[in-house]
Amino acid sequence: MSSTVKKRSFNRKMRVRKKLSRVSGGRPRLSVFRSAQHIYAQVIDDVQGRTLASASSLDKEVRKSNPKGGDVKAAEVVGKLVAERAVKSGVKDVSFDRGGYLYHGRVKALAEGAREGGLKF
Repeated sequence: MSSTVKKRSFNRKMRVRKKLSRVSGGRPRLSVFRSAQHIYAQVIDDVQGRTLASASSLDKEVRKSNPKGGDVKAAEVVGKLVAERAVKSGVKDVSFDRGGYLYHGRVKALAEGAREGGLKF
């Protein structure tokens, strides 16, 4: 990957995160990282600098139902799992940080799964 491609993706991610910090109102953010084979989600409290809940397609609960970690079904299950863990830790309202990725495919499936799991954003 060339340095200009890295710069562009970093700038896109920072642009999304900057807007989130303006409109979030102190809510934790649901951050998404998507690799070629897996998808990861974290609920992060930026005020305290702590991760409140996390889930990924590498978790045992997700692996049982979906051995492939990088598909849309796995992303939806990860969304439900991170929402369940966040609600258990007392978080119901979050800001969705798509991390510079388009809101489409696996990222969208994760968001919809998190909404089904009880998170509001």
